[in-house]
Formats: sequence, C-alpha cells, structure tokens
Amino acid sequence: MTYVGIQTQIRRNNFNSILLMIAFPVVLLGMVYSFLFFTQRETEAQVVNETFVSIVPFVIIATTIWFLIAWLMHNSLIRMATGSKPLERMTNKRVYNLVENLCISKGMKMPKIYLIEDDSLNAFASGISESSFSVTLSRGIINKLEDDELEGVIAHELSHIRNRDVRLMVVSIIFVGIFAFIAEASLRSLRFGAMSRGKKDTGAAILVAIVISAICYLIALLLRFGISRSREYMADAGAAEMTRKPYALANALRKISRDPLIEAVENRDVAQLFIENPQPEEKKFSLGNLFATHPPIQKRIELLDQFA
Repeated sequence: MTYVGIQTQIRRNNFNSILLMIAFPVVLLGMVYSFLFFTQRETEAQVVNETFVSIVPFVIIATTIWFLIAWLMHNSLIRMATGSKPLERMTNKRVYNLVENLCISKGMKMPKIYLIEDDSLNAFASGISESSFSVTLSRGIINKLEDDELEGVIAHELSHIRNRDVRLMVVSIIFVGIFAFIAEASLRSLRFGAMSRGKKDTGAAILVAIVISAICYLIALLLRFGISRSREYMADAGAAEMTRKPYALANALRKISRDPLIEAVENRDVAQLFIENPQPEEKKFSLGNLFATHPPIQKRIELLDQFA
C-alpha cells in the first residue's frame, strides 16, 4: 500500500471521525424508530412519528452523556481492561531512549509509556489529545525484540498517534459499545423479565428489540470494520518511513505472530487497539473472524518486505 502522507492521513481520519459521529447516532435513532414502528403496527403512522419525535431528545441526551463519560474516562478504562501500569524511566531507559529519539525526529511530544506484565508480544497506542496520548508495551515485546525491531513497533504506534488513528478508534469503540450494551440489555430482559412472567405482548416487544438491536450492532461493526483494517497498513508504512528500517518491523511482526495473545485482555473492543489482534483458538473460525479489525499479519510482513 502506498503511503499517502501524514497530513493526508490526518485529514482522512478527522473526516472519518466526523462521519462516525454522525453515522452512529443516525443508526441509533433508526433503531428507536424501527422499534416503535414494529411494536405499534396497529397505531396510526402519525402517532408513531409523534412518539418518536418526543423520544428523540431523551435518546440524544442519554447517548451524549454516555459518550462524554467514555470519552473523558477512556484512558482509565483501557488501563483497567489491560492491567497496564506506568513504565518508569529509571526501570527501562532503553524504551524511553527509543521513544524519545523517534519523537524528536518527527517533532512529536513524548507520549506516556505503559507496561503490561505479560510475556506475550503486543503493543498499542491510545489517547485523544497530546495530553492523553500513550504507548503501551507488553513485558514480552520489550524483552524478546532487538532494539531495531522494538523501534519499529514503537514507530508503528507513534504513527497511529500522528495519523489520529487512536482518536478515530476510540470514537468507534464507544459507539459500538452502546449498541452492544443495548443488545445485551434486551437479551437479559427477555431471559429474566416479561417472558418468565407470561406477559406475551411485552415479551414480543423485547424480541423485536433484540432483533433490531442485533441488526444495528452488526451495522456498527461494519462501520468500524470499514475504517480499522487500512489503518494498520498505513501505520506500518509510517513506521517504515520513520525508521528507514522496514525489515526491522517485518522481523518484529514475525516474532509477534508467534505469541501475540495477551490473556488478561478479555475485552475484544480494547484488543482491537493492539498491533496484532489475535482471535482466541476457540473463536478463530467463528463468524466474528469475518469482521477482523486487522489484516492478516503475513500480508503486512510481505508488504514491508517490498519496502526493503
């Protein structure tokens, strides 16, 4: 894949972020209208429309509150989900020197550095602004990679920050999480609520809610899928341009591919931030694999080998 340049990629990601900010609420409102339409089919269309209009402000307010909380607390939530801790300069000057040298070469502000105590090999970047940008590395990736390989991985994550990929992914994770929550809440209501008490009308409404929320969740996944895969190619190309050592990142990816799974990270939405997002063995051949957030790592290696 041809590297299109940092400013072009930033503009593209900022534009995609705006599209997501518009698309997800539209899908959410469409879900609400569909629920009203299918559960009040005997009601006149005008009444359904009036009910929808009266509900819209509450849906927008609730979604905005959810989004703001997640937006403001996303770094803390990600650290909780990954179990990462700050990596102090004195405990690993090697990592700090690599990060600082790359940042200086590109005029970037130094991001925070975090560590996951796991022997597997993986890394990710996160944050929405210069004050919150961070790079997180596993203990395994620090200990098992040579300096130029680790530099390539760090350059990959810094490219995500420079391209504003991290902001775009935070937006998509938040909105996909909303649909996942609604679908799960509907399913729990059906399992423990009205159906168990024999209220058929309410149970039917919950069934409709489950179907509609599942469809909207699938649409949200497709929106996320459309923006997430290409970002890894772009970050690989950015790292090659930054370090002038594409072979080093290719070698790092080969080592990562042998043991990338961070067992402590069970949240698959957070796992999509990693440089490689492997599927657990029992899920490798599931439908979810069709919506993988990362391109095949072997294909990424082959593209990097072409740079050399």
